[in-house]
Amino acid sequence: MRLNAAGLKLIKSFEGWRGTAYRDPVGVWTIGYGHTSRAGPPEVYPGLKISRMQGQEILLRDLDQFAREIRPHIRVRLNDNQYSALLSFAYNVGATNFKRSSVLRFVNARRFSDVPARLMLWNRAGGRVLRGLTRRRAAEGALFVDAESPEAQAQDQKAMRQARGPVSQRRGKSGLRSSTNRAGIALFLSVLAGLFEDVRSMLAAAMSSGILTALLSWKNSLSLLLLLVSGFAIWWIVRERGLKAMDDGI
Repeated sequence: MRLNAAGLKLIKSFEGWRGTAYRDPVGVWTIGYGHTSRAGPPEVYPGLKISRMQGQEILLRDLDQFAREIRPHIRVRLNDNQYSALLSFAYNVGATNFKRSSVLRFVNARRFSDVPARLMLWNRAGGRVLRGLTRRRAAEGALFVDAESPEAQAQDQKAMRQARGPVSQRRGKSGLRSSTNRAGIALFLSVLAGLFEDVRSMLAAAMSSGILTALLSWKNSLSLLLLLVSGFAIWWIVRERGLKAMDDGI
């Protein structure tokens, strides 16, 4: 029994992603895919920021901890879909609630067809039915009863190996190896070369007549504006490419 890619996708979709620390509805500092300091490192504090790749690594570590807590209480053999659905449920309601739930009792009694209905009993918070919890319980129930084919199992195992792979294998290309960055820098240098004479004359005017006089020159001001805009555009391209490499590993 192991968490599969379908279960990980379900958990991530319902937990949602936040790269900057925030307070949850009850005031607990949270980050990533629902990570809090109570789950272990890293400690969450105001201003903390993480990449999406780091968030997935933290989520997998938190799920491993939950798995160690709940597995001893599951006394029947389950397929990966069934186990992943239960792990999602436990991650959401807590290990203590999972252990005392009728969901676990029905699983251990092999009443698998009744498990989705048992899951749907856990769609309330503060005594109110929440649409988000109803949708999550329905998705967990659907995953629990979804039969796995050998092909799907093989694909899931490959996807999970990639998800759990070392950071060094998932980082994207370095900035200097990126063709996008190279093209952007080349474009900026060509703009700089084309405006060389305008920039030189503006500097000469600034030295002789003052900066204000030089900037008030329409031709020089237009050249300076074009240079600044192109420089900002290249900075933005390089920045976004770097974030893409860190977050998505490409």
